[in-house]
Amino acid sequence: MATLIAFDTATERMTVALRHGERLHSHDGEGGAKASATLLPAIFRLLGDAGIALADVDAIAFGRGPGAFTGLRTACSVAQGLAFGAGKQVLPIDSLLAVAEDARAPGFAPRRVWALIDARMDQIYGAEYEHLDGRWSTRVAPFLTDCEALAERWRAAPPEVIAGNALTVFAGRLATGAATLMPQATPSALAMLRLAEQAWIDGAAVDPALALPLYVRDNVAQTTAERAAARTKRDPSGVCPSLPEGGERSGEGAIRLDAGVARPVPL
Repeated sequence: MATLIAFDTATERMTVALRHGERLHSHDGEGGAKASATLLPAIFRLLGDAGIALADVDAIAFGRGPGAFTGLRTACSVAQGLAFGAGKQVLPIDSLLAVAEDARAPGFAPRRVWALIDARMDQIYGAEYEHLDGRWSTRVAPFLTDCEALAERWRAAPPEVIAGNALTVFAGRLATGAATLMPQATPSALAMLRLAEQAWIDGAAVDPALALPLYVRDNVAQTTAERAAARTKRDPSGVCPSLPEGGERSGEGAIRLDAGVARPVPL
């Protein structure tokens, strides 16, 4: 059995898990801006608990998003740094797929799951996955949406299971119909570890240079000049208001989805 470590910082929680042999070690803590300072110590603490070094890990799995931009950059940069330093490969895992996997539990094995994460700015990151013959496939790739657009989509194809924190954030606003609701499902590192184990068996590990975030918000590709022009249009005084999470620029090598196709985002 491979020795794998997995972590996700796409939401307000930071989650880390390590499998070494038959033993599992995990940590859950506050994410957001604090993850950049606490993720590495948490990883090395789990390695210490397991009595191994980073060199003993076969690959490093991380949640590539979508999610909070700062959190995605933290996860990707840490995965890259550790993998380059230790000469390891990485396993990029969709954070929404981890939500769908987290929704599976003993005695409850849904076939189709809509995974929804709060994207702030009154929007939602969503995707639909199908579990068949022990494997997940993507029915609807991760995209940015809102309550009204989901309601229209679900009128034609009602969801079977809906999972993720958007159920709590948008409680009463989502047209969930008769679907089974699992608001407690998160992109947990334990779920991500299960996905990583299958990905490792499938030979899906890649070079650390490909540890790239998945962005689906259109404006992540704005240049500095474009963002400055937009601010001036909103406020001719030139005073720069603070941007909410999700309104910041992407990091180098980011990926965005245009019509469902992943494309590099230029600087």
